[in-house]
This record gives sequence, structure tokens and C-alpha cells, in this order.
Amino acid sequence: MSERTGGCMCGAVTFTATDVPETFGACHCEMCRRWTGGAFLGFRIAAEDITWKGEAQIRTIQSSDWAERAWCGRCGSALYYRPVSADTPDAGKLTVALGLMDDTTGMRASVELFSDCRLPGLTLDATGPRLTRAEVMERFGIPEETGA
Repeated sequence: MSERTGGCMCGAVTFTATDVPETFGACHCEMCRRWTGGAFLGFRIAAEDITWKGEAQIRTIQSSDWAERAWCGRCGSALYYRPVSADTPDAGKLTVALGLMDDTTGMRASVELFSDCRLPGLTLDATGPRLTRAEVMERFGIPEETGA
């Protein structure tokens, strides 16, 4: 784990993160595809391990019963995904968009979520599990009928 920096497309929102893992995940759910135009690639980090500058530009929306998403209010860059429930395994953590990082040297894909919803032609060399929609919903206790 290391310290990494990054920011949005226009530079209005930047961050410094400590204890950044060397791995990242991909989510292929319908919401992430609509939010990013493809798979959402992100690294998970404790909220207290990231310092944001330009917080006045950060906009959020609760995009489902269990999570919110954030973006730069000036340029629209996706910033992070955050569970809103304290009852989830990811409580207190953010999944920060990998594309924001100034340097991704040494990072590798470790997990794919909603792998059965992947866009055609999109493949990743993930070293870990490829969880289907049903497996993700079960793992996080999300009722299947609520969608992703």
C-alpha cells in the first residue's frame, strides 16, 4: 500500500490518499455502466485515508437504497461510490474511481462484480473472483428485485 494522488478532469477536485491498495475492482452493474459509460473501475479505501481538496465542487446522489455516488460538479468526472448503510461489509469505505489517479503503476485488477452483466468485448485480467449479479446481491444482502 502506498500514498497516491489524483483529481478530476478539470482539476477542481483533487485528493491525496494513504494506504492505497495495489488492487482495484470492476463493477459491470447497470448503474455503474450508465454512470461511467462502461465498467466502473475503482479502488476501495477507508474514508479517513483520503483527503479531498475542492470539496465545494463534490456533488452526491443516493443512487440506490444502499449507496451514493459522487462526481465533480464542474466537469462531471465520477469520483466515488459509497455505501450508505452501516450494516454492509464496506461501511466506512469509498470506492474511488481509478481513472482519477495521477499514477496507477503497479496496480492490478483483483475482482469483477456483476460479471454476467459485462458489456460485450470488455474483458479484464482480474486475478480474483468474478461475481455474478446473484452472488453480489446475496453477499451484500440486497434484495434481487431492487436492481443494482
